[in-house]
Amino acid sequence: MFGPIIGQFIVKRLESYSCKKMVEEEEEAEERVASLIRKCSDMRVVQQIHAQALIHFHPISSNSLSFVLSKVLCFAAYRNIDYARKLLSQIPYPSVFAYNTVMRGFLAQNPSQEPVFLFRQLVRDKFPKPNTFTLAFVLKCCSILVAFKEGRQVHKHVIASGMGGNLFVQTSLLNFYTKCEEMELGRKVFDEITERNVVAWSAMIGGYSRVGMVNEALELFREMQRTGVRPDEMTIVSVVSACAASGALDLGRWVHAFIDKKAIKNDLRVRTALVNMYAKCGCIEKAREVFETIPIKDTKAWSTMIMGLAINGLSEEALTIFARMAEAGIEPNNVTLIGVLSACAHGGLISEGKKYWSVMLESGIEPSMEHYGSMVDLLCRTNQVAKAYEFVESMPIAPNPAIWRTVLVCCKNNKTMDYVEIAAERLLELEPLNAENYILLSRLYASCSNWAKMSRVRRQMKDRSIKAVPGCSSIEIEGHVHEFVMGKWSHPEAKDIRKVLLEVSERVREFGHQPWIAAILQNVGDAEKQEALWEHSERLAIAYGLLKTKAPVVIRIVKNLRVCVDCHEVTKTISRLYDREIVVRDRIRFHKFVDGACSCRDFW
Repeated sequence: MFGPIIGQFIVKRLESYSCKKMVEEEEEAEERVASLIRKCSDMRVVQQIHAQALIHFHPISSNSLSFVLSKVLCFAAYRNIDYARKLLSQIPYPSVFAYNTVMRGFLAQNPSQEPVFLFRQLVRDKFPKPNTFTLAFVLKCCSILVAFKEGRQVHKHVIASGMGGNLFVQTSLLNFYTKCEEMELGRKVFDEITERNVVAWSAMIGGYSRVGMVNEALELFREMQRTGVRPDEMTIVSVVSACAASGALDLGRWVHAFIDKKAIKNDLRVRTALVNMYAKCGCIEKAREVFETIPIKDTKAWSTMIMGLAINGLSEEALTIFARMAEAGIEPNNVTLIGVLSACAHGGLISEGKKYWSVMLESGIEPSMEHYGSMVDLLCRTNQVAKAYEFVESMPIAPNPAIWRTVLVCCKNNKTMDYVEIAAERLLELEPLNAENYILLSRLYASCSNWAKMSRVRRQMKDRSIKAVPGCSSIEIEGHVHEFVMGKWSHPEAKDIRKVLLEVSERVREFGHQPWIAAILQNVGDAEKQEALWEHSERLAIAYGLLKTKAPVVIRIVKNLRVCVDCHEVTKTISRLYDREIVVRDRIRFHKFVDGACSCRDFW
């Protein structure tokens, strides 16, 4: 009701001005129209103002017309961006503020290249000249779209225009490079900033965290403290996320204590990040403790806790949290249901998984590839290879490589060849150059003693010059994350690590372990293959953990690949022989080794 009344009032007021009076009282007219636009509540009324302005402002008052159209544009930019974009092209002399407003409006909508197009138009027309806000908006657009080439061109303009020393622009450049994961270029911009504020520090630390450069992120955080810049919640979330990515539990605990000591705002984002960190470090009880301190939990907090319990193998507890979420009246999203289905898969809860799948479909949530993958994983983990294959074939969307790999892993674990050839053909069609696929197939054929096909797969790898991705494992010792790569002895304490490894291998051999040399693809003798197995990255990390820590300290390892069969068996044996709890987080899930047994129940 209020909108139409204002519209009628506006029309009458505009009609009361003659052309001559508009010219004479231009400033007063502009202010009156601007005031009326500020009172508007919807686009329909503003469109009436737009129409009346075109009718009643005489062409001689082009400045006034531009002013009114700019006010209409400002209103439309956050309500109807297409209308605002069209209006920008109709303003006789648009200001840089008008361009910036439309660019900012596009940034508030779905990602689009429009801000880049507008920037190019400004540079081409040479009027009006872009200002620091223009550069910040276009760089933000480039960072969202990961448009590296376009962002580099903007950087060249920054240098040419002499605005390279502006902190606002420098921070935007830094954010752009870190979002594009160009850390060297980002660090160069960061080092050129003379007066770094908390935004610049957070951007650089967050960038290191996202690309897995954990030690760099944490060292920069320490430097930030030395310079006296107080971290904010965004900085803390980045640091905690770095700890989560690397499994650096001790550092994560230290940051948690730092939050309390420095009275940093422990808001929902920070606490959710802490829940994620503790869960990904295998300290699930602490994750649950932090989760329970969150007074008002949003969907992300609930989903983080559910997923944390799922990857730690606590399936029933994850479903209990999901039930509590429903009781609290919080609507689940796609991520929540991925966590629920993953919990069912890791726990082999087939009936529960089917129930939640039906609930998801009935609620109108369209399954994503991750949901389908979780259901395939569930069927495979419960040894229903045929049903898993039927489910994959019935999918309304084309299965991705991860789903076909899951089917092949199931065939390997069940030593069945019924669906191997079809799954392998589909997988290699999708990813013909992925070394992991060939390694999986080779090991599958070896597990079924099909040596001819295993040799064929190895020959394909060689003919196509496909190199296996080396295993990489990390362990945190005394606040520093140490990385080990398969077969690499570049660590400063390599000599001592080798001594520990020799002792461990001897004890494991005496215990009766028979190495599964089929896991080694190199064309070497059996002795060399056994030696190569003992150079797998997680064994190097475990040896370093035994060297540097004593019981009851838990040895926590993070690996970039799936744990191989032989390493899994060896780690179980080490946990019994050395009476040590060993937690390994591989690419798929957590493995908690205690007294010769693993939490995954030998299915991963």
